Amino acid sequence: MSRTGVKRRSGAGAARPRHLIAVLLALVTAVTATACTTDDDRPSIVVTTNILGDVTREIVGDEADVTVLMKPNADPHSFGLSAVQAAELEQADLVVYNGLGLEENVLRHVDAARESGVATFAAGEAADPLTFHTAGDGGPEGEEGQSDPHFWTDPGRMRKVTGLLADQVVEHVDSVDPGTVRANADRYAKRLADLTTWMEKSFGEVPADRRALVTNHHVFGYLADRFDFEVIGAVIPSGTTLASPSSSDLRSLTVAMEGAGVRTVFADSSQPKRLAEVLRTEMGGGVRVVELHSESLTAKGAGADNYLRMMRANTTAMVTGLTGD
Repeated sequence: MSRTGVKRRSGAGAARPRHLIAVLLALVTAVTATACTTDDDRPSIVVTTNILGDVTREIVGDEADVTVLMKPNADPHSFGLSAVQAAELEQADLVVYNGLGLEENVLRHVDAARESGVATFAAGEAADPLTFHTAGDGGPEGEEGQSDPHFWTDPGRMRKVTGLLADQVVEHVDSVDPGTVRANADRYAKRLADLTTWMEKSFGEVPADRRALVTNHHVFGYLADRFDFEVIGAVIPSGTTLASPSSSDLRSLTVAMEGAGVRTVFADSSQPKRLAEVLRTEMGGGVRVVELHSESLTAKGAGADNYLRMMRANTTAMVTGLTGD
């Protein structure tokens, strides 16, 4: 009897754990499968710079995940990627990047993603790019004729890019709602048009004899073209912050500044201002250095945490710096 009882107890005891384990495994498998399906099915867009990342998020809204590689206050010319970020590029549905040589340490990863079959969109190349003009402004030999990547300083060109970017999202990112994406793009384009109008009015306060710009490096060519300014030179006579000025470059720039009566230098807040301070020394003092957020957004709440706020903050600072108010 005891043997029979043992068998009965063993049989019942073994059945219950096996049944419970089977149920638990089924539940875990279902939850895992659901989670994986959700993650795999969620479309992904990877953006290199934080300025384009902000604009892309405005256009995409909740239709897809948008990952921005460049951190706030970083320099687009020098920031790099981790191995994980490089892998994210190759797993995206769409990669949005500036191009025209801006992201100098990232472009090879973008090329690798494109070669693996990922759709890519070069915003700068789609923005009707300008070329650098170095004659008379102390620019480096060989830069003449190269495309200027800093198109976003012209909100009109950013507006053009907004529409083209929406087209790319609709074409290459599955499961997004085209109507929602295009409505978001149209809404944001209206805000960009309002920004352009406001900037025109603000810059209208700058007298004709004070519309000459000197910057930390060549970054405001598009703004100058749009709003009728003249860029007479840069402390770093290049379109990249990775270059360095020579003594003759600094002498040429000081001569140009003295000839134009310019005593204000605009330097990006994400870069060291040492070179602008050197220029101040070269000119014997009296040179004012004004910080701008020209190439990177700030952290949240720091005054330039999205593209629209950045452009308004820069405009206000430039008007103040040029008029001396």
